[in-house]
Amino acid sequence: MEKDPLYRLKYPIGEFDFAGEITRAVVNGWIDEIEQLPGKLRAVVSKLSDEQLDTPYRSGGWTLRQVVHHIGDSHLNSYIRFKWTLTEDTPTIKAYYEDRWAELPDYQRVPVAVSLDFIEALHRKWVILLRELSDADLQRAFIHPESGATLLGKNIGIYAWHGNHHLAHITRLCERKNWQI
Repeated sequence: MEKDPLYRLKYPIGEFDFAGEITRAVVNGWIDEIEQLPGKLRAVVSKLSDEQLDTPYRSGGWTLRQVVHHIGDSHLNSYIRFKWTLTEDTPTIKAYYEDRWAELPDYQRVPVAVSLDFIEALHRKWVILLRELSDADLQRAFIHPESGATLLGKNIGIYAWHGNHHLAHITRLCERKNWQI
């Protein structure tokens, strides 16, 4: 069944859905995507004006500026969740209200270059951590208060998807608006 246009704006690459076996090759591919995200994001966002950055990617959605800041905050939360899971026995993680975070002053006033630098530094550290995970580490899990147990191996895929999902929000808006990127 064809998805409605609002769904395609909200989920431009679809929702995360992986039913296959999480092999080392699959995980390495996801880690490559996480590693490449900062450069891809910078290449697109650095060409946009403040007016363009303050444009929502869809009606009722976040501005491109908010999306960039959200990627940094979300990926930092994920990085910390990995560290908890690697150093504790099936920790219950803290959820957060990402929509409320997006309304805070730093999402409105901080230049995106700050978050681009932050994402680049964070991903350098995160990728080193991810590449060193053993097969046993990939089977470790954390408990999310809303969605339950999540294996680290699967969470790598979720965050590879997450970065690409938000990058697509930005690039698809640029395409619809005929902005040069």
